[in-house]
Amino acid sequence: MSKNIRFALLAAATLAVTLTACGHSSTHSMPGMDHTATAMPGMDHNMAPGTGLSAAEDGYRLTAEAATLPAARQTPYRFTITGQNGTPVTDFTVEQTKRMHFYAIRSDLTGFQHLHPTMAADGTWTADLASLTPGAWRMFASFTPVSGKDVVLSLPVTVPGTAAKMPLPAPASSTEVDGYAVTVTGDPMAGMTGPLNVTVTRAGKPVTDLQPYLGTYAHLTAFHEGDAAFAHLHPVTEATGTRGGPDLAFHADLPTSGNWRLFLQFQTDGTLHTAAVTLPVA
Repeated sequence: MSKNIRFALLAAATLAVTLTACGHSSTHSMPGMDHTATAMPGMDHNMAPGTGLSAAEDGYRLTAEAATLPAARQTPYRFTITGQNGTPVTDFTVEQTKRMHFYAIRSDLTGFQHLHPTMAADGTWTADLASLTPGAWRMFASFTPVSGKDVVLSLPVTVPGTAAKMPLPAPASSTEVDGYAVTVTGDPMAGMTGPLNVTVTRAGKPVTDLQPYLGTYAHLTAFHEGDAAFAHLHPVTEATGTRGGPDLAFHADLPTSGNWRLFLQFQTDGTLHTAAVTLPVA
């Protein structure tokens, strides 16, 4: 065998070994990237950060005393926010007049509660929940650390008993509550910030006596159908007087497509009203 032939055979063999070692394939991962890595505990990697579907984020962790709560009676829910060093956080920034916003939502997006818990000196928060119906619930804690961005964490809770799942109401641009008609306009796109407008009327006439509630004339929260992902829709302007309405503007930033259940809270004559509407997001 000539020297040239032996050289060609050796080069071909070397190339074959190299391709085999590299796993030469269109489906091979880039070096240093493991697509089968185990997800972090408590983290749903199908959702973007900030949707609240995790008990831990940005070094903060939500822990609670109970994972099961009784049905059909008021009950306290006690929880703690710990920081990177594992100790309870006790210093929070005031956001919309409160240091902590707490939400309870049933898995079928019924039974919505929005509370403002109290904190003990040791960092333990207590949310006094109203009566809960049997089923799977999720408890959300929304807060802003003094030296950080907004954080939303959550934990699942089970309420024993026979759970009757209610179908999500069909998407609609308007709904009624306590004699008020609430109309929502806007076409939000998933993952993009856009305008969302709400108009409140009564007996066909514009409502202009909305009272300030949490520093604005209305508070708007959204939850995603199927996984109960959380989104807080921020008001464009703060309340500047004792009377507001009928038009309310919000920044909508809904991270995923699908149906979102919106809960609008507004106050008149000292009474808080909660209107719910289903909004489809492309």
